Amino acid sequence: MQPTATAWSGLDSVRAEIARACKDAGRDPAEVTLVAVSKTFGAEAIEPVIAAGQRVFGENRVQEAKAKWPALTAKHPGIELHLIGPLQSNKAKEAVALFAAIHSVDRPSLCEALAKEIARQARHPLLFVEINTGAEPQKAGVLPQDADAFLAACRDTYDLTVSGLMCIPPHDEAPGPHFALTAKIARRNGLKLLSMGMSADFAVAIAMGATHVRVGSAIFGGREKKA
Repeated sequence: MQPTATAWSGLDSVRAEIARACKDAGRDPAEVTLVAVSKTFGAEAIEPVIAAGQRVFGENRVQEAKAKWPALTAKHPGIELHLIGPLQSNKAKEAVALFAAIHSVDRPSLCEALAKEIARQARHPLLFVEINTGAEPQKAGVLPQDADAFLAACRDTYDLTVSGLMCIPPHDEAPGPHFALTAKIARRNGLKLLSMGMSADFAVAIAMGATHVRVGSAIFGGREKKA
């Protein structure tokens, strides 16, 4: 399938903005992985983005990814799937089998389930611990003050290799301080990867050290609201 004009323009615009943000921050664009967030979009919307050269995609739900991606990955080798939404412990088996990275590790029961499946399947997805930087009760994630102890438990209790941190700042606050806090926690724990920034704020995240930016609407357009 040839990429549509929308796919080309959205993806090209995001890539250009990543390049500008990296230049402004004195960073190499190769240090930043663009995760195209394809949640709620079907194969007909995803295929043009693949045709335009994108290979890393993010999904929020295991079941949605399991339903649509096996056929796409069979047609397009080299696709890398990232789970960026909350993960139920009882979905750990499927998540480890399907995803190259899991951005939402946030509680002991999930650590236990992931450790079991990683050992059983001999698959080692990149693991990011989600930090609830705004201490929002409706959101998942480890509170900042608990992050060091949780990361130590991942390593010492569950024998998990955590590669980075992820955060989603409160929608009504400036994202910069939340990105800075996440980066500070990562530095003191020796973590190299930072999953920070979405369509509206990924340039700010890159300035703060993001290695993975999760961009959906700027590539795919707006999502239809459920009735």
